Amino acid sequence: MLRSILNLTGACLLLTAATVTSAQSDMYYASHHNYRVVPVVEGLVHPWSMAWLPNGDMLVTEKPGRLRIVRDGELLPEAIPGTPEVYYEGQGGLFEVLPHPDFEDNQWVYLSFAKPVGDGSTTAIVRGQLVNDRLTNVVEIFAANAEGRSHYGGKMVIDDDGYLFLTTGDRQAPSTGDLTAHQAQDTRNHAGAIVRLHDDGTVPDDNPFVGQSGALPEIWSYGHRSPQGLAIHPETGDLWESEHGPQGGDEINLIEPGNNYGWPVVGYGVNYVSSSPIHERQTLTGMESPIHFWVPSIATSGLMIYDGDKFPGWHGSIFSGALAGEQLARLHLDDSYREVILEETLAYGIGRIRDVRQGPDGYIYLAVSDRAAAPTQILRMEPVE
Repeated sequence: MLRSILNLTGACLLLTAATVTSAQSDMYYASHHNYRVVPVVEGLVHPWSMAWLPNGDMLVTEKPGRLRIVRDGELLPEAIPGTPEVYYEGQGGLFEVLPHPDFEDNQWVYLSFAKPVGDGSTTAIVRGQLVNDRLTNVVEIFAANAEGRSHYGGKMVIDDDGYLFLTTGDRQAPSTGDLTAHQAQDTRNHAGAIVRLHDDGTVPDDNPFVGQSGALPEIWSYGHRSPQGLAIHPETGDLWESEHGPQGGDEINLIEPGNNYGWPVVGYGVNYVSSSPIHERQTLTGMESPIHFWVPSIATSGLMIYDGDKFPGWHGSIFSGALAGEQLARLHLDDSYREVILEETLAYGIGRIRDVRQGPDGYIYLAVSDRAAAPTQILRMEPVE
């Protein structure tokens, strides 16, 4: 009943936002803050990820394999040289850009991407130094033992202790037969896992599967389908993840080391063609249930937890972009920052939101990427008094 009430609340908010947008074109009403959405950068092709350098430069990845710089509000005409060769086909391409927390001292930048391997590809990370708008000393520090042509994952974060986390998808392996034998349930490969590394790609000694026979030591959690967002809560240090379900069942998960998040044994989605059930059940002892889920799917994308000063009423909220839903979902947490108590729909109908980030100025930035390989935008949400 509570979930139904909250969904109805979100629907009312959505109707309000649509009405105001029709009347004033650039202004939306929302809980705590009214806001407008303004264009910041145009001329990009499939922007996938955004990040900022200490000097204020914005880095943007383009899925075809280019790393771009936005400087003083202008997109530089040339891409940064030195990026790795990517497998650009279907869901493959260049994914995340992540500057090292000590970038001012070491100039390290991390890129995740679909790496060509034989007739297929896998998810990989390179690290290089960004000096004078060029990537140098580029070294591959991780390549997943999980080949395929889709469900790559590719989201990265570095926590306050300096550990690097990467998501890897289940590679869209069929969910038929014995679901417990699915490769996302098999810790002998990296499919459907979140891995944890030192910043140079080596394995921390305290990872949960280190020393276990038949398990890869990089794995931090497993049982994921198609991870699309990864974020660390600035108040608690908790690791949060979002992922696509099949037809229904997109999830927000609170990640704990060694835990199994259930795909494809438990969940809320159904088969694409027949709409028949995939999962054996929705909950099962030993497998984690999502903190929040969507039926029908919104096709979750980038994940961000807000702690800026421009939208103080949204402090601590989780923001998830959406592709099919073409919206921004705000999830308000309880005082423990571990339970979702309200969902609000924002920025509805502006396009397929691939990434959402808090800028160093405290504003909220959205990377909007349409299906066609056409120029798309970076947008900024600004509060309106």
